[in-house]
Amino acid sequence: MSESVTARIRATAIRLGLPHLAQGLDGYLSRADAAKMGYLDLLDLVLEEELAVREDRRFRGALRLSKLPHHKTLDQYDFSFQPDLDPRKIGDLPQPPPWTPHDLGHGTKNASP
Repeated sequence: MSESVTARIRATAIRLGLPHLAQGLDGYLSRADAAKMGYLDLLDLVLEEELAVREDRRFRGALRLSKLPHHKTLDQYDFSFQPDLDPRKIGDLPQPPPWTPHDLGHGTKNASP
């Protein structure tokens, strides 16, 4: 893709409020080329990743506004505080994926490490 087209895409992405797309355009294009993605697949990837960034930002903002002192994992939770809670039952609950969008660099489950 020519430099003028990528520069135009970056400028348009910034004007549309899609800074993640503007910053990661080269990475998206190389991943799409390596995976032989079609236009719709590339568009789906870009939109999913932008949504993941926004959701992560929204979650972090809500957490900050909640003024909770800090994050705790289940391993750090004091089950004696709530004796009716059975740690084994809690441990059997489905776990979220072992990554965050920032761990992968750009975003969602489609990202390769």
